[in-house]
Amino acid sequence: MTEPTSTKTELPPAVEAGSRTAPVLLPVATPARTRAAVAELMRPQRWSALAAFAVMVGSTAVGLLVPPLLGRIVDLAAERGSVDAITATAGLLVAVAVAQGVTAGFGLSLIARLGETTLARLRERFVERALALPLDRVEKAGAGDLTARVTADVSLIAEAVRNALPALGRSVLTIVLTLGAMALLDWRFLLAALLAVPVQAATARWYVTRAIPLYAEQRVAAGAQQQQLLDTIGGSSTVRAFRLEREHTERVAERSRSVVDLTMRGIRLVLGFYSRLHIAEYTGLAAVLVTGYWLVRQGSAGIGTATAAALYFHSLFGPVNAALALLDDAQSATAGLARLVGVTDEPVPPLPDHTARAGGVEVTVRGLGHAYRTGHPVLHDIDLTIGHGERVALVGASGAGKTTLARLVAGIQPPTTGTVLIGGVPPTELGPSTVSLITQETHVFAGPLADDLRLARPDATDDELRAALDRVDALAWAEALPDGLATVVGDGGHRLSGERTQALALARLILADPPLVILDEATAEAGSAGARALEKAVARAIDGRTALIVAHRLSQAATADRIVVMDAGRVVETGTHDELRAARGPYAALWSAWSDARDTGPWPDPETPTRTAPQEPEPKDR
Repeated sequence: MTEPTSTKTELPPAVEAGSRTAPVLLPVATPARTRAAVAELMRPQRWSALAAFAVMVGSTAVGLLVPPLLGRIVDLAAERGSVDAITATAGLLVAVAVAQGVTAGFGLSLIARLGETTLARLRERFVERALALPLDRVEKAGAGDLTARVTADVSLIAEAVRNALPALGRSVLTIVLTLGAMALLDWRFLLAALLAVPVQAATARWYVTRAIPLYAEQRVAAGAQQQQLLDTIGGSSTVRAFRLEREHTERVAERSRSVVDLTMRGIRLVLGFYSRLHIAEYTGLAAVLVTGYWLVRQGSAGIGTATAAALYFHSLFGPVNAALALLDDAQSATAGLARLVGVTDEPVPPLPDHTARAGGVEVTVRGLGHAYRTGHPVLHDIDLTIGHGERVALVGASGAGKTTLARLVAGIQPPTTGTVLIGGVPPTELGPSTVSLITQETHVFAGPLADDLRLARPDATDDELRAALDRVDALAWAEALPDGLATVVGDGGHRLSGERTQALALARLILADPPLVILDEATAEAGSAGARALEKAVARAIDGRTALIVAHRLSQAATADRIVVMDAGRVVETGTHDELRAARGPYAALWSAWSDARDTGPWPDPETPTRTAPQEPEPKDR
């Protein structure tokens, strides 16, 4: 199985400069599947859920004693009762308030713990599945889609779990128990209160039918906006080179306008939602007051009872509005949850069960063709064999297909036609640490430098880490850092230069010890000043391994055992450096252009800058 030492950021065909093809977004779960997934996550905590529910029921029931006690005080005042009786009733009110506060706090803490634990398990499952997704699947969807899910969608769900879920639970319990208490006072009070229900139900239905598709559309639009921003900023050099600034600015503006329009639609929807709720409130309260007046006139109820009924219904304003208003958060969170579950339900690729022997492996490519979009092939009928321990360099102008060929050999994605075998086995069926891919963009993880190195081999000792760094001439500067190997690097820590970052990737490579190494312009970020040192480090790191090198500098290709020249997705020449120069074909032309105006003899100085095609990085080599 391919184990990238670093992952090159390449724009998929769907979002290349000038492309109008829509990305193939990652799946979104159905409502039924989303509910089932939540039930699966909560099943191990069902007893905790029952305990939290019981505590919240008790807290709400205690709070329902307030209106009858207030009604009792009204009756005592109307009947000129004793001061002691009124004082005792007021004392009971205080006791009820304290008891409700304590039980509510405990119940909310139980619900919060339940929600956070469930959310943590969902995050873990999402990250596990996301890391297992084939890179070509992620590229087709666009990095913005996955990024939006792991950031915005998770934030929405977290906010709902921490605030909306406890509030919704309390609101529903309060509504149900309050209506039951009104029925105990007099069933006619309950009927009067229920006059508000049809208006509330119609309002909720009106809102939900519009909110669900709207919030789902908002999440997709936000992902598309983020993807466009990533494409424009990440590919800014290409955008400027092809003078596409205006077109990309218009695309960003267009997708931003789409997000703003959807947001304004949501605001108008919420305003209409609340205006309808006010109608329900006044309808129900008027019905309860009229019923209380009629029952008191008939002698069927006292003033205190009518007061308690009115207070009960008035106390429903907050819970009912909260419960219905939380539909706003719930629908948005549900849309985000469906997007997360859509990823967690992606099938896990089978674990590879083949291993490759230490040292080098043979690579066999037969009839290889590949197209990112149907009808637009970028590789054509490639045949290539790399022997055990052989170093083969790929050269050619930008766009020749070198990076695509390297990715297919690495097993990043399957070819459209033909086969790739590593040691007689397809790359996707190989076990870990068989193939390592190093590109011009190496990520430095935040944390101690030693931990970053141990990503390649968690059980490596400090001596082994130093030996790997020493082999790529990085030990001196690593130990010179403020805290040596314990120095925090990456975001928020010590910043490493491009050359040192690539040296770190090479040290990881040595620790991982794969039999096959693929270098995709791995020295491009070093700059000309450090090119010679880095190329020497590369030579040491790949010594004894089979290597496929997408050469950034022709001096690196010249030292390879064999050079493969590509043009327009085809192999046009192959041979050693001397053979190809003598043949006076495409490679000789590239070499002549690269070394023009240099008095360097057969071995050009790799530190001398050049602007010819072989020196250009290929972030979008197709």
